Amino acid sequence: MTGTPRDGRPTRQRPAGNPPASHGPAPQPPEQVESLAGLLGGRGGAIDATLPPVAFTAGWLATGRSVVGGVAVAVLAGTAVALWRWRRGDRPRAVLIGLLAVCLAAVVALRTGRAADFFAVQVFSNLASALVWVVSIVVRRPLLGVVVGAALRQRGRWRRDPALLRAYGRGSWVWAATYVLRVAVFLPLWLGGQVLALTVARVALTWPLVAAALTVSWVVVRRALPAGHPGLRHPVEPG
Repeated sequence: MTGTPRDGRPTRQRPAGNPPASHGPAPQPPEQVESLAGLLGGRGGAIDATLPPVAFTAGWLATGRSVVGGVAVAVLAGTAVALWRWRRGDRPRAVLIGLLAVCLAAVVALRTGRAADFFAVQVFSNLASALVWVVSIVVRRPLLGVVVGAALRQRGRWRRDPALLRAYGRGSWVWAATYVLRVAVFLPLWLGGQVLALTVARVALTWPLVAAALTVSWVVVRRALPAGHPGLRHPVEPG
């Protein structure tokens, strides 16, 4: 529609019933599996976990099964991943921890001279992680709630919501099971010195397993919440 002001030039009028466009913040998308993936690390952590071991095994084979050759290639790969994550804007502490883990695995393998020992750190870190997740559930501070609550800047408010506390506890069992599964697979392969099998298992039990855990734990958490609960972002404190 157009109108004619006093100067005679037509002007366009806004159709009735169409309010002006809002310049405020866009509405938040509904919570979904991808949001939980972002909160818990997602694919970035999977690259850290898989590229250096694959590089180690490739270097080990290319240099006639030399531990030194494998370690050199793995450290180069770990450094490249750290630089890529740093330039991408990841937190410096997370980048440094990923690189230190590769360096620690390299030191262990060099000290023992056994190629399979490059994976020893992964075996024991998964064992420790399984224990931490289980203990967190037992003491009613489920680690899934701690991680998600911190990412959502809720501090301890989620713990005062009995429904969320129960849901996070059930979801945390899913993550504890992933670490137990890794230990069950990695430990006999490590003891048997199966470098190639360890490499395959490391890749198969990283992002694919994390993706499965994200999906299953999300379903478990959502089903554990009562009907009408506003969701993870809105803890309900008892009145």
